[in-house]
Amino acid sequence: MPGVAGVDEAGRGPLAGPVVAAAVIIAPRASIVGIKDSKLLSARKRETLAEIIRAQAIAWSIGAADPGEIDELNILQATLLAMRRAVLGLAVLPDRVRIDGNRSPEFGDRCSWTTETVIGGDRICPVIGAASILAKVHRDKLMIDLHSKYPEYGFDRHKGYPTADHRAALERYGPCAQHRMSFRPVRAASAAISDFVRTNRAGGK
Repeated sequence: MPGVAGVDEAGRGPLAGPVVAAAVIIAPRASIVGIKDSKLLSARKRETLAEIIRAQAIAWSIGAADPGEIDELNILQATLLAMRRAVLGLAVLPDRVRIDGNRSPEFGDRCSWTTETVIGGDRICPVIGAASILAKVHRDKLMIDLHSKYPEYGFDRHKGYPTADHRAALERYGPCAQHRMSFRPVRAASAAISDFVRTNRAGGK
């Protein structure tokens, strides 16, 4: 039997970038030491474990929802969409899916497995913890890559989270195409920039 797929996400809280989900099936006899909630691990440890997980997994997959989808759907529904994409992207379909949290995506007619939600699953269920690591490592890399296109925001440091530096950059430069316009700090920064431009244009007349 294919086994159990763990599913978790990374990036619900940031002001920029996609929300990313991972699904992973690990062989029952596989022994991967150190798996836990990705937030409790250093970046180096996450990257090391991600390599081991990918190498030993029966199957793994990444799904994402971009900022436009987040703004259109809301962050919860975009997260569920990313999770759905991750599970349906598995090369080997599981017989059971365990999802971190208390909400499950709708899989429709393609669903041939049972689904279980586990609150705090990334801390108590190793296969969900493995998914959390894959999702976090993948999203962090995406944000580092975005830094080369938008260096003024410091995405390589804060990964899009609402740190003081990120908020200051938003206030100075306004949002970029990777910002989530439905999030209040981004809307506020966009409105402030628009007001500044309108004021300057009026003053120049």
